Amino acid sequence: MSELLFSATTAALMVMMINSGLALGPARGRPIPWVAVGLTALAICGVVIQLAWSGAMDALDNDPAKTGWWRVLTSVFMQNGGVAGAVWNIATLAIVAALAQWFWGGPLTVALFAGGIFLPEWVDALLGMGGPSTDPRNFAGSSGATYFLGATLATALVMRTRLLKERLLAVSVPLLGLAMWFAQSNGHGLVTAYGFITGFLAWVAWRAIETRRESAHRR
Repeated sequence: MSELLFSATTAALMVMMINSGLALGPARGRPIPWVAVGLTALAICGVVIQLAWSGAMDALDNDPAKTGWWRVLTSVFMQNGGVAGAVWNIATLAIVAALAQWFWGGPLTVALFAGGIFLPEWVDALLGMGGPSTDPRNFAGSSGATYFLGATLATALVMRTRLLKERLLAVSVPLLGLAMWFAQSNGHGLVTAYGFITGFLAWVAWRAIETRRESAHRR
């Protein structure tokens, strides 16, 4: 029952983030999100490598007991949750990355996705929340970076919309994430909170750059 609740709240959180991204603007008529295509292709290639090479997980996962500077990056494109987990992770990565690129643009989407890979572990260490996970389920998978990126869409919706319903949806993302972390020790929730805060910083920087460009153009 607890495992079912864990999965249900994790899925509900992702649906809320996707709905936040959709509220930022319609997907129809948008250009092909090539960054999203590239990230999804990498994730699919990772699965193909796992199927073709039995030693892929041992060589490319992020087991803290093993050495290798590349592991923190390559592990993102390995999947460690069986067939259903791999399909879920790849599908949600494709959707979230597309929504992010349509709003943030390609370069910032790449930067935010990279933040989802590198920042959570650094923040955990900074806050004294323990070392790297020793749970094998956390040694691989794209879900952490995807939830981090998805949370930035909720931030953007909070900052952009004037509709109370949409703001409540967006604010509920980090609140549910923190509740999941405290009640279930669900790492997806904590990563989502980190992503929401990072999204706010990205919004401030992005708006400052846009304001400078507009001022320069008027001159």
